[in-house]
Amino acid sequence: MTAPPLFDLSGKTALVTGASSGLGVEFAKALAAAGANVVLAARRVEPMEQLAAEIGADRTLVQQCDVTDQAQVDAVIAAGVERFGGLDIALANAGSVPEGWAVPERIPADLFRQSIDINLTGTFITAAAAARHMLGHGGGSIIMLSSIAGMGGHRNTPIAYAAAKAATAHMAQYLAVTWGDRGVRVNAIGPGWFPSEMTAQPLAIPVVKQHLEQQTALGRLGDPKELIGAMLLLASDAGSYITGQTLMVDGGMSASAGNSPYPDELHGLVEQVMPHGLGARVMPGAEG
Repeated sequence: MTAPPLFDLSGKTALVTGASSGLGVEFAKALAAAGANVVLAARRVEPMEQLAAEIGADRTLVQQCDVTDQAQVDAVIAAGVERFGGLDIALANAGSVPEGWAVPERIPADLFRQSIDINLTGTFITAAAAARHMLGHGGGSIIMLSSIAGMGGHRNTPIAYAAAKAATAHMAQYLAVTWGDRGVRVNAIGPGWFPSEMTAQPLAIPVVKQHLEQQTALGRLGDPKELIGAMLLLASDAGSYITGQTLMVDGGMSASAGNSPYPDELHGLVEQVMPHGLGARVMPGAEG
C-alpha cells in the first residue's frame, strides 16, 4: 500500500499575512507548490500582485491588510472564504521592528507599544479571526511566527520585539489547549537569523553577521527555504498530532546555554546607527 501524501495541501486554502516580502513570500510560494490556494495579505499591494502573478491568479487572492486592525483582518478572511470556499491554514507571519536597535533604557514607550501592537496583538487578531471560521467548520491549522529573540535573553536584541515573540510562543500553547477540542491546531515557528527585508541592515555589517554566525551550532545563517519544511509539517496532515509547540529553526542557536560576549565594537555600532542617542547605553556615573 502506498503511503498517503501527508504534505499534500491540494484543495486547501491558506492565509499568509506579511506576504509582501521576506519569509512571507517564501511561505506563500511553498503553500501554493504543495497544492493550496493562497490568500496574500499585507499593507503593500504591488509586491503581492507580482507574487500572485508568479503563483497564478487562479490560485491566489491579494488583499491589503493592516493586521493591527481587526475589521481589516476579518474582511480578508471573509474574502478568502468567499473566493475559495473556506480557510484551512492561517500563517500569522506579519511583523516589524519599529524600535530598531534602541537600547532598553532609551526606548520610548510609544515605540514599545507600536512593536507589541504589530508583533503580538496583530498575531492574536489574525489567529482569533481565523479560528472563528475554523472552529465552526471542522478545524484547521494556525501557525504563528515566534523567534530566537523570544527564547531567553539576547543582548541588544530589540526588547519589545523579543517580548512579543516570547509571548507568541506562550500564546501558541494557550490557544492550542483552548481550541484543540474543536479540531484547531495552533503552533509557532521560531526562526533564527535569516536574510530578509527586516534583517538586511544588521546582516550587511560584517561584524554583526560574524557575531551571529558564531552563536549557531551550524556556524552560519539560515536560508529562508530551510523554514519551508517546518511550515509544511505544521500546516499539513503530517503534523496532525502536533499542537501547542514552537518549532525552532535556528541552526542550533537556542541549544546554547551561554550568552556570547558583545564586543565594544558592536556597542559602538549600535550607538552610530540609532538616531537621537537611542543606542547609547546609560553607563555608571552618567546621567540618564
